[in-house]
Amino acid sequence: MASTGVTKRSRTRRAGESAYGLLLLAKNVAMGLVALLILIAGVWSSWDDAKPTMLTKGLERGTVTVSDCGDDWCTGSFAPARAGGEAHGRVRIDKAVTDGTGDRVPVALKPGTDRAVRTGAAGVLHAWVPFGGSLLLTSLIVAGGLGLRRTGWTMGLLGAALLGASFATLTL
Repeated sequence: MASTGVTKRSRTRRAGESAYGLLLLAKNVAMGLVALLILIAGVWSSWDDAKPTMLTKGLERGTVTVSDCGDDWCTGSFAPARAGGEAHGRVRIDKAVTDGTGDRVPVALKPGTDRAVRTGAAGVLHAWVPFGGSLLLTSLIVAGGLGLRRTGWTMGLLGAALLGASFATLTL
């Protein structure tokens, strides 16, 4: 009788191969969940400032004239854009979106607070900076941990482009 050249693997070897495959699957699922968690955290962190920056309907809009700056925040007086709006003596704005004392910045007031967020392209891009950082971090996990190099490069380049665009619009 002629031999076909196929040898049957032992039961122990087949069980070991199945366990190894299960470990690889568990690693990929865990890496995917960590990447998803980081992206969700980036969106969650960005949305607090992005929502009033992008969806300004119903919010009080106007201009802040910066009068004083600290380490992280600047304060100034708020002048409403519409006639009949309420002027506020002091509102806070993130120092990163201003050029310093004397700067006039278009803003929208966050409801129920003394915080203002910058509007326009510069404000929108600045609001999404945490998401850009999460894209950069997740790109390393996707490319290195999951082995999806093109997807990782794409995510990293999108994150870097978002951060670069934010920096460019705020320095103009």
